[in-house]
Amino acid sequence: MLSPERRIAILELRERGQSIRAIARVFKMDRDSVRKVLRGETGEPPPRYRRKEAGEALHDDILELYQACKENLVRVHEELLARGATLSYQALTSYCRRHGIGEQPRLPEGEYHFLPGEESQHDTSPHRVQLGGRTRVLQCASLVLAHSRMIYAQYFPTFNRFWCKVFLTDAFRFFGGACSRCMIDNTHVVVAQGTGRNMIPAPEMEVFGERFGFVFRAHELRHPDRKGRVEAPFAYLENNFLAGREFQDWADLNRQARAWCEKANASPKRHLHARPIDLFALEQGALQPLPMWVPTVYRLENRTVDGAGYVNLDGNRYSVPYQLTGRRLEVRISAETIEVFKDQDLVASHAHLWDARDQKFIQPEHRPKRGEGRPKAGASPDELELLRREPLLAGYVTGIKAHPSGRISALLRRLLGMVQDYPRQPLLKAIDTALAYRLFDLDRLERMVLKNVQENYFELGQAVPLPFDPVLPGESRER
Repeated sequence: MLSPERRIAILELRERGQSIRAIARVFKMDRDSVRKVLRGETGEPPPRYRRKEAGEALHDDILELYQACKENLVRVHEELLARGATLSYQALTSYCRRHGIGEQPRLPEGEYHFLPGEESQHDTSPHRVQLGGRTRVLQCASLVLAHSRMIYAQYFPTFNRFWCKVFLTDAFRFFGGACSRCMIDNTHVVVAQGTGRNMIPAPEMEVFGERFGFVFRAHELRHPDRKGRVEAPFAYLENNFLAGREFQDWADLNRQARAWCEKANASPKRHLHARPIDLFALEQGALQPLPMWVPTVYRLENRTVDGAGYVNLDGNRYSVPYQLTGRRLEVRISAETIEVFKDQDLVASHAHLWDARDQKFIQPEHRPKRGEGRPKAGASPDELELLRREPLLAGYVTGIKAHPSGRISALLRRLLGMVQDYPRQPLLKAIDTALAYRLFDLDRLERMVLKNVQENYFELGQAVPLPFDPVLPGESRER
C-alpha cells in the first residue's frame, strides 16, 4: 500500500508534465500502479480496515458491571460469563485498556527548579544491611540539597524524633548550613497534625527548625514526585553503596556511608552536566549559616536508682555511685553517651551502644571498695526536725530506732506530730516514764500523755453571751 506522501508526490510530478514512465522510474513502480493513482485524482489512502472487537457487543454490560463490581475486572469477567458471554479475560482487559475503562491517562511529569539554598529534601527508607555478621533491616536517612543535588546519608536502628534531630544536625554540619525550607513526606516523626500545605509540625521539631533557620513543609498526599530529589538516590544507595559490602559495627557503617556520599558528590552527573560539588560551591553562600553554638541533641528521662545501684533504660542497666541508691536522677541520652545527673552535677557517664539489649554496664568506681562495707545512713529529715524542736527526746528517738515497732520513718513522723500537738511538760513527763520502763510503743505513750494532761489540756473559760436568744426545739420566737 502506497503512503499518502508518495501518492501526493505522484500527482505533483504529473502536474509538472512528467511522463508516466519517468514517474514510475523515480518511484521504482510499474506504470499501471502510477495510472491507478492518477485515475483516483486524490492523495488520500483508502480507509483502513478495522476488525470487529470481541467486547464491542458487550460494551454497555461491561460499563454497568464495572461500577457494580467496584472496578474489579475479575468479577466483571465472571458476571459476563454467567450472562452467557464467551470472551476471555485477556480480551476483556485489552478491550478496557483500548477504550479507557478503568484507565486514567498518565499526565506528563512536571519539572521543578530550585534556587540555591531554597530547599532541601529529607526522607527515610528501610535497607537490608550486612552488619556484624548478620543481615539486618535498618533505616537509611538521607538529606539532599535540591539545587546542587548534594547528598548526605546515614543509617540508624530506628527513626523517631530524637534520631531525626541527630541526623539533621549532622547533615547541617556536613553541608555547613541549612536551606530555608526542608521538604518531607507526611511522617509522624515531624508532623503533629494535618497533611500537605495544612501540615503543622510538632512543637519540638518546629523549635528545632527555628534553631537552624528553616521550616518544615510536607508534600500533598499521593504526590511523592514533589520530593523526587531525595527519593531517587535511595535505589542508588541500596544497589551501589550496600552491594557486596559488609560492616563491622555502626561506626564502621556510617563512616563508610559518609565517605561514599563525598565520592558521589564529586562524581559528574549526566543530567546535570556538572558535579554536585561544583554546583554546591555556588549554593553554599546561600545557605542559612549554622548558629554560633550547636547544642548536643539528647533525649531527657528521669529514673530512680534501684536497690542494686542501677538506672534502667531501654532494657539495659547502667551503674551509678552506690551512695545514690533510691534517688531520683536525670538521664540524658545522646547519640554517643548516656549521662546521669544529680541536680546539675554529672555523676555517671556511659557509652551509648545502639544494639545493646538486656545488658549491664558497670564502672568500678561506682561500687564500694572491698571491705569498705555499706555506709551508715544519716539522720532523716523528720528526725532532724524532731530533735530541733525538742532536744530532750534524743534518748527516746535512739530507743525507737533500736526497737522499732514498724517503719522508723512513720514512727518518727508520728512522734513529731505529738510534739506539735501536746503540751511540753506532760509530754516530757510521759517520755521520762516510758524511758524508765523501756516502753517504745507510741500508742501507750500517747495514752500516758493524755493521762498527764487530764483536764488542764482543755481549759474552759467563762461563758460568752450570744448575740441572740437561743431557741429550743419546739419553741417559737414570738413572745
